[in-house]
Amino acid sequence: MEKIDRQQGVAIPLDRSNVDTDAIIPKQFLTSIKRTGFGQNLFDEWRYEDYGVPGADCSTRPLKKDFVLNDPRYKGASIMLARKNFGCGSSREHAAWAIHQYGIRVVIAPSFGDIYFQNSQKNGLLSVVLKEEEVDKLFEAASQATPVEIVVDLGEQTVSTADGSQKYHFEIDPFRKHCLMNGLDDVGLTLTKADQIKAFEKVHRERFP
Repeated sequence: MEKIDRQQGVAIPLDRSNVDTDAIIPKQFLTSIKRTGFGQNLFDEWRYEDYGVPGADCSTRPLKKDFVLNDPRYKGASIMLARKNFGCGSSREHAAWAIHQYGIRVVIAPSFGDIYFQNSQKNGLLSVVLKEEEVDKLFEAASQATPVEIVVDLGEQTVSTADGSQKYHFEIDPFRKHCLMNGLDDVGLTLTKADQIKAFEKVHRERFP
């Protein structure tokens, strides 16, 4: 899993509440047995004029010009701002994979769907909870003609604007913070105990040959 410590850049202001995982990555893309390639289909039904199918070349598909991901101001953005209850719905990890593979490393919202929240943290995607009024102010900064860059510092647990006009503190579980900053998913955590596992296996084989 890719480490995350400090992220700075333009933030995509997705001004919608109750965004569910079916909108984040539509159902037809869940048939893939791979864990890669979902970024181009992030918000597929909101992003493109036509119907998306797995494996299709998205570079020539017609875009919906009024959707925020298609706004040139937010090209290359690595942070997303969202409204309350982001990621509600079913327990698919594909939603977190699609956001991460699009290039987003941090999503900031007043609240998240519980299962999505857990999935995101386990897949190297930082979900930051701030107060609604704080998110409102960040939306204002991100929606300007020339968007103000946002800085997310996981070590300090702060979200601020690059111009210094806003700064907010967020809470995060210490264990999840450690995993994100060290790039440890469930497999990585297991491998940190590799020596103990080998020692146990050696003793176990000797006792039960």
